[in-house]
Amino acid sequence: MMTILSPSILSADFKNLEKDIKAIDEAGAEYIHIDVMDGRFVPSISYGMPVIKSIRSCTSRVFDVHLMIEEPIRYIEEFVKCGADIITVHVEACEDVVATIEKIRECGVKAAITLNPETPVKAIEPYLSLVDMVLVMSVHPGFGGQKFIPESLEKVKQIKAKLIEKGLYNVDIEIDGGINIENLVSVLEAGANVIVAGSAVFKNDAGANVKRFKEIMSTY
Repeated sequence: MMTILSPSILSADFKNLEKDIKAIDEAGAEYIHIDVMDGRFVPSISYGMPVIKSIRSCTSRVFDVHLMIEEPIRYIEEFVKCGADIITVHVEACEDVVATIEKIRECGVKAAITLNPETPVKAIEPYLSLVDMVLVMSVHPGFGGQKFIPESLEKVKQIKAKLIEKGLYNVDIEIDGGINIENLVSVLEAGANVIVAGSAVFKNDAGANVKRFKEIMSTY
C-alpha cells in the first residue's frame, strides 16, 4: 500500500491558514486532514463547512474530512459540496452505520470508519468491506497535542490482520493522534499507511517537517 501523509490543520496557524496549506502542499503532503467537532460527540468545537469551502481553492490535495459529530449522516451532502474527498465517521456516533456509509458513497466520495481508543476492533469489523479506509484513533478525539496511546499499535495490527483475512487488500489504514518522527516507524511497521500528524508538522517549518516525514515514509 502507498504511504500517504495527511497533516491535520487543527494544529495550523489559522491567521495564516492558506500559507500553511500551501507549504505542506508544495512539500508533498498528499492529503489535508480536516477535523470537524460538534461539541457534543467530543467536548471541543472546531470549524465547519464555511472553513472547508473557503480553503478548497488553496489546494488540489485530497480533503480527508474526519467528522467527530453525532449522526453525521445529516450533513454528508453539505460536506461533499464544500470539497470533501474522503469522509470518516465514528462507529460510536452513527445510529445506522451502514446507511451513513452508503450515503457517503452515494455522494461520490470515499468512505472511512473510525473508532475511539476504548472501542474494540470487533465494533467495526462488520463494516470493513463497505469502506475505503479505517482510521485508528491513537488519542482520545477532541483535542490536538495529546500523547500517543501505545496500545493503538496492537489495534492497527488487528485491523490489518482482519483486512488480509477478508481479502480487503485495498483498504487503507489511517492513524491519528500523537504521531511524530520518533514513533512514525512503529506505526508504519504495525501496518498503517495513511499518517495523520498535526503538531509534529505545523510546529516551526511545516514544509521541512513534511519532507522529513515523507523521507521516512518512502522506505515503506
